[in-house]
Amino acid sequence: MTFWHVFPSPPTGNNRHIELAGTDLWITGSINNVFVYPSALNIDKFKETLSRTLSLWPFIDGRFLVLDNEHYIIEMSDNAIPLSFIENIDLTKWPLDSNVVVDKNSNQLQPFLDEVQTTKLIGGSRDEPLFRLKLTHIVQSAEWIMGASWSHILGDADSFLQFLKTISHLYQNMEPPKPIPVFERQLWFDNEFDESLLPDIKQFLDDDQMKTDCTNNPITYVQLNICFSGEQLKTLRKLIGGQHVSTQDVLSAYIILILNTHCIENEEQPIVRTNTIINYRNESNPFGPLGLIANAVLMPLSDCFEDPTSLSSIAKTIRHSISQSRNIEFIKHWVATADKVMRIIIRENRLPKMSTFKDRIVLNSNFRYDWANLVDFGHTNKCRFY
Repeated sequence: MTFWHVFPSPPTGNNRHIELAGTDLWITGSINNVFVYPSALNIDKFKETLSRTLSLWPFIDGRFLVLDNEHYIIEMSDNAIPLSFIENIDLTKWPLDSNVVVDKNSNQLQPFLDEVQTTKLIGGSRDEPLFRLKLTHIVQSAEWIMGASWSHILGDADSFLQFLKTISHLYQNMEPPKPIPVFERQLWFDNEFDESLLPDIKQFLDDDQMKTDCTNNPITYVQLNICFSGEQLKTLRKLIGGQHVSTQDVLSAYIILILNTHCIENEEQPIVRTNTIINYRNESNPFGPLGLIANAVLMPLSDCFEDPTSLSSIAKTIRHSISQSRNIEFIKHWVATADKVMRIIIRENRLPKMSTFKDRIVLNSNFRYDWANLVDFGHTNKCRFY
C-alpha cells in the first residue's frame, strides 16, 4: 500500500474557527461511499485536484475541537487529507452485484475504505482527519475503486455529494459546480426552542428505546433489497392520482402499506406515523441557503395516518408533513429545538441517535442523490456507486 498526505494548495483556512450548531453534533456518525470506475484514474492528477479542492473547501481539512465544554468548532487548520492506494492482484473483478446499499455488518465495502475514526473525535481531536480517501486498482479487470469516508460532523449527504462533485469537476478541467459552499451556519439561542416540539424531538433523539435499536444488532434484522422500475413507480402514483404527492411519497407509502398488510401478526401495532428526514436548504431560507455545508435536515413527526392500510392515506399524510416543514417559521422552531436537545445530550457525555418505535418508521424525503453520475470523473454512464 502507498500512502500520501495531501495538503490544500494554496492553504486558505488560516486557522479560522467555524462554530457548529447542535444539530451538527453527530460525532460518531460517518458516511462511507464507494465508487467503481471501469478504467484508470490518473493518480498525480487526482492528488493535484484534491489539493485544489481543499483550497476551496478549507472546512474539510480542519479539525474538530471542543472549547469550554460548550463550543464545538471546526478549526480550518489546513491539515493534510490521508490518501491511500493499493493494487489488488487477487480479485478478478469488482466483487459486488448491483445492490447499492450494502449491509454494514457484511463488511463487504471495508477493504475499499479507509474509514474516519469517529470514536477518536469524542471530546475533540487535533490529530484525527474528518475525511479520508482510498484508491484501489483491481489489476486483472483494470477497474479502479474510490472509497470515501466522511465524518457526519462536516455535514449531511448533500454536503458530501457537493464536495465530491467538486473534485470530479476539477479533475475534468471544469469549473467548480454551483452553488459555492457556505460554511458559516446559524447558531441558536436557548430561548428560541419551541416547547410544543420538545417532547417529540427529545423522544426521537434521546429515548431509552435507542438502547435496543436493531440496526446495531445483526441478529435481529435481515437486509431486504427490492428493485422498482420507473414504470412501476409511475403506476403507483397513478393509483392515487399523484398530482399532489411525489414519487418518493408513494414509494414510502407502498413500503409502509406492505409492512402493515403482510408483516404484522395478531395484535401487533401497525405503522401509523413517520419521522421523515427533510433537507431544508432553499433559496429563500436565510439560515439554510442552497450551498450550506452542514447537517441541514429536519426529522419531524407526521400526523397519524387516517387509514394505515390505505396507500393514498399514507402518501398524502407524508406529503402534508413535508409541505408543512417547508414553512420558514416551522423550520426555525424545529431546528432550534433539536439544537437544544442535542447540545444537552453531548454535554452529558452521551450521543444522539435516532430511536425506533413500533408504531412509526424513519423515511428519507429524497428520491435519490445521483452519486454515480455526479462523481464520475469523466466516466460518463459507467460509474457504479455503493
